[in-house]
Amino acid sequence: MADIVNKQTRSRMMAGIRGKDTQPELAIRRALHARGFRFRLHAKNLPGRPDLVLSKHRAVIFVHGCFWHRHGKCRFATTPATRADFWQAKFAANVTRDRAAMAELKESGWRVATIWECSLRKSVHVEAVAELVTAWLRSEIPSL
Repeated sequence: MADIVNKQTRSRMMAGIRGKDTQPELAIRRALHARGFRFRLHAKNLPGRPDLVLSKHRAVIFVHGCFWHRHGKCRFATTPATRADFWQAKFAANVTRDRAAMAELKESGWRVATIWECSLRKSVHVEAVAELVTAWLRSEIPSL
């Protein structure tokens, strides 16, 4: 199946996709900061460069895009029809890399949480997720 836009347009569109400071990430950062949590961003010294590092709580948070990190049974985790083999390999590598980073962090004694993009689409959802993260950070719930 042919792409519906030309190569230059597709390149421009793909270049506009951010790897950090995405809208879902900014939303959860604002909500947690308002609750008094302080964190580092995208720590290069940790596996997978977690989006948020809360050293005081020995916890890291990944804010994953459903498309790129393959959120199971999510309507946003679609596969493009063009170059399907390329995309399957890319997504598989992303998932493998995510799992390896999380395993390494857990082995090092870090608590790891993943927040999916789809759970932060509405402001009421952001607040609900922030409440869950707050409870998790305060060890009121064992895992996220």
